Amino acid sequence: MKVLHYLLIGIVSLGTISCTSPNAENEEDTNELITNTKNIETMKFEKVALPYATDALAPVIGKETMELHYGKHHQAYVDNLNKLIVGTEFENADLETIVKKSDGAIFNNAGQTLNHNIYFTSFSPNGGGEPQGKLAEAIDSKFGSFEKFKEEFVAAGLGVFGSGWVWLAKDDKGNLSIEKEPNAGNPLTKGLTPILGLDVWEHSYYLDYQNRRADHLKEVWKILDWEVISKRY
Repeated sequence: MKVLHYLLIGIVSLGTISCTSPNAENEEDTNELITNTKNIETMKFEKVALPYATDALAPVIGKETMELHYGKHHQAYVDNLNKLIVGTEFENADLETIVKKSDGAIFNNAGQTLNHNIYFTSFSPNGGGEPQGKLAEAIDSKFGSFEKFKEEFVAAGLGVFGSGWVWLAKDDKGNLSIEKEPNAGNPLTKGLTPILGLDVWEHSYYLDYQNRRADHLKEVWKILDWEVISKRY
């Protein structure tokens, strides 16, 4: 019985390593790492690990902003979510399911957990440029050019009243759309797949740009990691 017990532990461990490998090239596995950040041992959600140092995105996003936004705000959403789902139908659910089916405080904290997981993994200190491949083709087809897409995306971000998000999303046929979402909103609730989301809550840019949201939305293109973002398409 002990031999069988250790064999089972080994199989589970190998499965866990395989699913969480940072070198995984499968698109589905990549999205799993971004959206379903639940620790299998504690069964608690965790914020996604940053793929860069907290000062690496400066001056577009400064270290102090990263420490506040990622270290405080994002952590608070994760902590609140873990507390709120105890004893509910969502206690053992994955993050996407919670976002799609919940409401109220659970939705707000689940939405912000997912949104920030996507947001913080969309950047690189070596980012910028333009997407390539199928996403580039889809952008050109929908918007006419990458520059026209940027103009529409920034305009949508400026058009979000108060706090919220601006998203590039796709439907099940691969058709792209720009979505404006208030507060913790995510395109998943509309049956769409989020590809790129920019946070227009003031805590995401105020220390670097004060109330100049337009300047933030202009500069952030310099750090977008299109290799990662394109895998979501």
